[in-house]
Order: sequence, then C-alpha cells, then structure tokens
Amino acid sequence: MKFRSHMQIALEEARAAGARGEVPVGAVVVGPDGRVLARAGNRTRELRDATAHAEMLALGAAHRALGAERLTGCDLYVTLEPCAMCAGAIAHARIARLYYGASDPKSGGTAHGARVFAHPQCHHVPEVYDGIGGAEAEALLRAFFEARRPAP
Repeated sequence: MKFRSHMQIALEEARAAGARGEVPVGAVVVGPDGRVLARAGNRTRELRDATAHAEMLALGAAHRALGAERLTGCDLYVTLEPCAMCAGAIAHARIARLYYGASDPKSGGTAHGARVFAHPQCHHVPEVYDGIGGAEAEALLRAFFEARRPAP
C-alpha cells in the first residue's frame, strides 16, 4: 500500500515541524508517476507567515519542481485535515487525490467547517480519503498541545 509509505513521509515532516516548535503538520506531493515531488512541514512561526502551512509550502515546491501552474494528476498527503485556505489552494492546483490523517473538527476545511469542496464555486474537487495514519497524526498533535497547556 504505497499511500501508507507516502503518509509516513508526511508524518516525518510533522515530527520535524513539532521539534522546531511548529504545530506538527506535514505534507507530501506525489507526482502521477509516484515520485515524491515535494515535502514540507509547518513553518508559520519560523517564517512569520500565516500562510506557511505544510500544504501550502509543499504545493509551492511541487509547482516549482514541475514548472507548472497546475498539479494535475498529483496526490497530496497531509497529516491533518486541510483548513479552508489550504483546501482552496488544493482545488486551484487541481490535485487529483487528497489523503489526510487526523480530522480537524475545529478548523478543517474539507469535511468540517467551511467544507470548501462542497461549494458550487469550487472549480475542482479532488478525491478525498481520510484516516490514513490518523492515529499517529492525532497523537503528535495531542502531545504538542498538551505540552503547551498550563497544568491545572
């Protein structure tokens, strides 16, 4: 099951992001031929840029790697359900398939919250598969936020 190995790369990026003090989210863009085009973890704090989500960074790097405006036929693996901003970018990039690990009932933009792909204004809707590596992604996020909450 190749999608599991790609999600493991996304989880590696999430762990690295967490080690840098970023919210531990990782993303990987895979080309139509199965080759990893780009990988990234969150860098919002490091870059002081609210748009530096793992998905946005990986999509940008994949665009540059292919030298293309669209990522037609490419897949995106991300450890957390994309937010509305990232879901919009995924649609505009024409990602074929989105695989994500943990659901995000608070800030998700695909299955929760804004549900970007459900809007008639959304020009492209990728196939969406959730729960891939979800338990490990949830554990990373839970540990990250528990370490930052003051003890009662």
